[in-house]
Amino acid sequence: MTSSSTLGTPAGIYAEGRDAEDLNADAIDTLNDLLEICCDGEYGFRECAEHTKALDVKTVLNQRASECRFAATELQAMIKQMGSEPKEGGTVSAALQRGWVSVKGTLSGYSDYDMLDVCERAEDVALGQYRKALKQSLPASAMALVEKQSQGVQRNHDQIKAMRDALKT
Repeated sequence: MTSSSTLGTPAGIYAEGRDAEDLNADAIDTLNDLLEICCDGEYGFRECAEHTKALDVKTVLNQRASECRFAATELQAMIKQMGSEPKEGGTVSAALQRGWVSVKGTLSGYSDYDMLDVCERAEDVALGQYRKALKQSLPASAMALVEKQSQGVQRNHDQIKAMRDALKT
């Protein structure tokens, strides 16, 4: 059995017949995808926080943005530990989403409900990406990080959804 020179992990831990370097590259790609999601989350939460009126909503959205930044930092460190350079920035779709925030806000007057709705939908996307990542072959340390962050995304989603739903009345 061969071992990955970068991780020191037996290749058989991932999947039979796959080269350890290919598996490491796949794991790095998965982590880079999550890094983009975290960057998107940070930018999106900050954008929505700028357009909310209620101080408590603004505070929560800014806290979520900071948590996304911290998660991105953790992912960057893990990617470097695995012998690669992290990707920079977020995704094109998130940039379009932020543009939609501006358009929707202009049309609706930037209601707190609308901003929380945008955030909740974005957290749905993030949850989907984390669930997909949890099904991938990742080294134990990367899997532990992804599991921890996935739980944080779920908590964020639930909090944002509850705040949004409370404003429906």
